[in-house]
Amino acid sequence: MGSLLKYLVILSLLHGFLTTFTTYALSSNEDGYGDDAITEPEIKLGFLNGFFGFPARRKPPPVEQEEEGGLVESVDSPTESLGSWEIHSENAGVSAMHIQLMPNNKVVWHDSTSNGLSEVENNPPFCRPRVGGRNTDPQQDCTAHAIEYDIDTAQVRPLKVDSSPWCSSGGLSRNGNLISTGGDKDGLKSVRILKPCRDCDFEENKRALFANRWYATQHALEDGNFVLVGGRNSYNYEIVPPDTIEFTPQLFELPLLEDTNDDAGRENNLYPFVNLLPDGNLFVFANYKSIILDPLTGKTVRALPDLPGGSRNYPPSGMSALLPVDLNNDDPDIQVLVCGGNTRESYILSDLQQPKRTFLEAARDCGRLSLNAEGAEWEKEDMPSPRVMGDMLLLPTGDVLILNGAKAGTSAWDAADEPNLTPVLYSPNNEKGHRFKELAPSTIPRMYHSSSAVLPDGKILVAGSNTNAFYKLEKYRDEFKFPTELRVEKFSPPYLAEKLEVNRLEILDGESETELKYGAEFNVVIRSREVDIELNEIKVTMYSPPFTTHGYSMNQRLLILKLKNVQNGRITVIAPPSGRIAPPGHYLLFVVHRGVPSRGIWVHIE
Repeated sequence: MGSLLKYLVILSLLHGFLTTFTTYALSSNEDGYGDDAITEPEIKLGFLNGFFGFPARRKPPPVEQEEEGGLVESVDSPTESLGSWEIHSENAGVSAMHIQLMPNNKVVWHDSTSNGLSEVENNPPFCRPRVGGRNTDPQQDCTAHAIEYDIDTAQVRPLKVDSSPWCSSGGLSRNGNLISTGGDKDGLKSVRILKPCRDCDFEENKRALFANRWYATQHALEDGNFVLVGGRNSYNYEIVPPDTIEFTPQLFELPLLEDTNDDAGRENNLYPFVNLLPDGNLFVFANYKSIILDPLTGKTVRALPDLPGGSRNYPPSGMSALLPVDLNNDDPDIQVLVCGGNTRESYILSDLQQPKRTFLEAARDCGRLSLNAEGAEWEKEDMPSPRVMGDMLLLPTGDVLILNGAKAGTSAWDAADEPNLTPVLYSPNNEKGHRFKELAPSTIPRMYHSSSAVLPDGKILVAGSNTNAFYKLEKYRDEFKFPTELRVEKFSPPYLAEKLEVNRLEILDGESETELKYGAEFNVVIRSREVDIELNEIKVTMYSPPFTTHGYSMNQRLLILKLKNVQNGRITVIAPPSGRIAPPGHYLLFVVHRGVPSRGIWVHIE
C-alpha cells in the first residue's frame, strides 16, 4: 500500500512539473500597477489540488439540467434569482429597535426600559419599577430589554440594561466592544459598554455625556474616538473616547442643526447622517442641508447644495449610506446616497396628537452626491416604490440593499401606513436608469422600530417593528394597527442562489492574516470549488458592521481593497492606508468572485 501511494505521488508530481509549462499570465487589472501588475499562473497539481487548499483551475461545463419549468441556466450566467426569506425565530422575546453585529458572531439588540414589559425575563433576575405599559401589568418590570442573539441557533441570552436606551446611538469600538450612547429619561446622558464575552453585561454611567443625546448619531473618527452628533434640542456635538465610562467630553456647537430644526421642536433633523471622509472631515446631513465639517475645530469646511424633495431625517426618516470606496483608485470618488423620506410637514399631519391623521405618500427619489468634487450637484433618480423608515445596507459585493419601512407617513407611534414589503437592490456602478431591481417580498410588515444587519454568511438578519407605545400582541387581546413583531427573519440576497454556489470561494480563516496594519500587505488564503478563477472577477471587500436604528446604519462603510497578487490560492492584499479610510477596529472581510461573496471573516486593523 505504501509503495502504491509513493508511486501515485511521483506520477502526480511529474504531471504537475510537465503542466507548469502551460503556465500563462493573466492580464493585469484595468488600472494596472506597473511592476506590481496582478498575475496568476495556471498551475495544475493533479489530486494534490484542493488537498493543500490550492484552487483547482478546471472550468466546469455549463449546467443544463431539466427541472420543472425548463432548463437551469449555466453557472456562468447571471442569476435571475430574486432572493428568498426564512423565519429564523418565532419569538426572540425583545423587539429589535437597535441592532449591532458583534465580533463574536452574536447580534445584540435592545429596545427601551421606558415602554412597559418585554416577553422574556431577565436572567439572572433583575427588576425595576415598571415605566409605561398596560395599567394591568405588574408594577415591577423583571423583563429584559436587551438580548444577545445567536445567529446560527437563534438562542437568546438576556442582557441587563439599566438606563433607558430608547432611540439611542452606538457602534463598535476599536477593541470590538459595543459602545451605546444616549437614550431617553435616565438614559439621556448615558454611556454603556458591552464586551463580546460569554457572560458579559452592560457597564453603565448615566452621567457620562455633556449633552442629552436622544435621537443622536454616533460615528468613529480616525483615532478611534467617537463623535456624537445632535439629539433632541441638542444643536451640538461632542467627542468621547471609546472603551471607558469615565471621561471628560469635548463639546462643539453645530449651527446646522439649529438651522434645520422644523416645526417648533418637531425636528426633521434628528439622527443626522454622518460619514467620515478620507481627509479626516465629516459629511453631516440634516433635514435637507449638508456640510463638510472639521470635527476637531467645529468649523464648516464647505457647505453643500441642498437636496430638494422634502426632509430626509427623523421623523420623515429617509435612508443614507456612503457608497463603497474603491481603493484601487489613488483618488477614489467619495459619493453618498440619500433615498426616501417625506415632506417637511408630513410629521405634523401624521402625528398621534392630530384629531384626523393623514399619511402622506413617502418620497421615492434618491439623491447621489460626490463629496470630494468642488461644485458637485445632487444627481436625482427614483426608486421603484416610495419608502420611509427603510434600512439601507451595503452588501459585500458593493451593491446596496434597501428594505423594511412603509410607503406612507413617518416615524413615530402609528404614524405610518402601507408596509413596503419589497426589498430593492441598488447597483451603484450601473448606468442611471438601470440601478434598481425589486427582489422577493417578505410577508411581515417591518414598520417603526425595525432593524436589520448583514451577517458573515452574506444573509441579512431582519427583526423588530413596534409602532406602539408598548408591546401589543394578539395573546393579550390588544388593539393595534400593526402588532409588536418578535419574529426574526433572514433574507438571502440573489448572490446566494443555489446555482451560484459553485462560484463561492472559501476563506481559510486559520491560514489567513487577520491582524492588519495600515498600508501593509496581508494574505488571504482561499479554497475554490473547481472553478476557473479569473483575476478580473475577484475583489476583496472590507465591511464595517453598523449600529442600525430608525432607518440609519451608523459607522457603515465598505472598502474595495487593492490587490497585489493572487497565486496558488493565496491573495496578497494591501490594507487601507489610514484610519481616515478605515477607523481602527473590527471589520468583516469578504472575497467576492463573479459577484458571489465568500463567507466573511473578522479582521482587526490598527
